[in-house]
Amino acid sequence: MSTPPRTILVTGSTSGLGCELARQYAAEPGHLILHGRNPIKLRKLVEGLSGAVARISTVEADLADLAQVRQLADAVPTLTDSLSVLVNNAGIGQGRGNVREESVDGLELRLAVNHLAPFALTLSLLPLLRAGDPARVVNVASAAQTPVDFADPQLTARYSGSRAYAQSKFAMIATGFYLARLLPAEEITVNSLHPATLMPTPMVAEGWGTTVDDLATGVAAVRHLIDSPTLAGVSGRYFSRQEVTDALPEAHDPEVQRHLWRLSEEWSGVRFPG
Repeated sequence: MSTPPRTILVTGSTSGLGCELARQYAAEPGHLILHGRNPIKLRKLVEGLSGAVARISTVEADLADLAQVRQLADAVPTLTDSLSVLVNNAGIGQGRGNVREESVDGLELRLAVNHLAPFALTLSLLPLLRAGDPARVVNVASAAQTPVDFADPQLTARYSGSRAYAQSKFAMIATGFYLARLLPAEEITVNSLHPATLMPTPMVAEGWGTTVDDLATGVAAVRHLIDSPTLAGVSGRYFSRQEVTDALPEAHDPEVQRHLWRLSEEWSGVRFPG
């Protein structure tokens, strides 16, 4: 049974996992909206998809800048009146060394890019996702998870790149669980996943320098959440590759989720509509 044409937005599409998702979905009917930070890389990506079956659009934004995240959210409705799938794939790894960095908005950089940007983008695009009913939100997270220290959520003390990365992915997963409860699963599903372990991507090469799984494993895991008919109406889950599993226990704690949600709305300036 073939899948009806869909409108799919993939963030971080110019390298690694996002690039391969772009290549594969370009070969299928539908509308593919590809996000990137670098206009030259975006142009080269599109040039490489010259034989695409899908209609291709591009959007640019640096997700370390909340103003640009808002501009991205404003740009998407000029390209489509509905979204079938939002893949929050863009992110940064632990980096080299343990040098704390901040976003344009003065927020810890990994928390800003890996969590707050997709948080703000998803909430801003809910009207388009509702119009794409049934729609799916897929958060590309990680098995590397560390609870947010609410006494020092921006890691101004005892900073490490690995903790910052793991904390940002924890926040993405925990608030994803919370959002799933706010949305009717028959209209919009929200799921997170660990796609694979240390795939051969630029982010892994910079931060870890070694690989375990191949890229195809991660792509198949993400495509499972996007495509599988068995996941229709399945929401508020965490997957390791293609299997439902538990995230870190604290991520399932409703009070932790609520606290992170309130902080995320405060930091991002974007609130759940209604």
